[in-house]
Amino acid sequence: MENKTERFEKLLVKNGLKRTAPRLQVLEILSGRDSATSQPYLEQVMGKDADRVTLYRVLQAFEEKGIIHKVLDQQGTANYAICSDGCSAHDHHDEHVHFNCDNCHKIYCLDTVKIPALKVPAGFKVEHLNLIATGICASCSDKVN
Repeated sequence: MENKTERFEKLLVKNGLKRTAPRLQVLEILSGRDSATSQPYLEQVMGKDADRVTLYRVLQAFEEKGIIHKVLDQQGTANYAICSDGCSAHDHHDEHVHFNCDNCHKIYCLDTVKIPALKVPAGFKVEHLNLIATGICASCSDKVN
């Protein structure tokens, strides 16, 4: 049975990316969280293991390859989450609702809550669709009750 590092290495190779320590570390961090993760948080966790430019390039490459998707929080900060196995560079499937908790400020991917296809006027082409619901997440609700 393969471990997470082996799985991440295969994912990088499959997407034509070199197996570098910063790339593997970003995948490890993102996969270990239950919510989307901001670049500032990644910078803090990674410390001196990767500078800001390297981290930016890793995130950009992962997004282009369909490994992660980006969602903006209420402050406009980009947050990143691992994509489903069905995503690729040319076929991205992140048409699900994102939930931004007003209390803890975490952003959750609600993968089971799909955004319906939009019918747009002739000449328009939807390339990305994002729906953010706000409120109180289950974890924060439990603490209040």
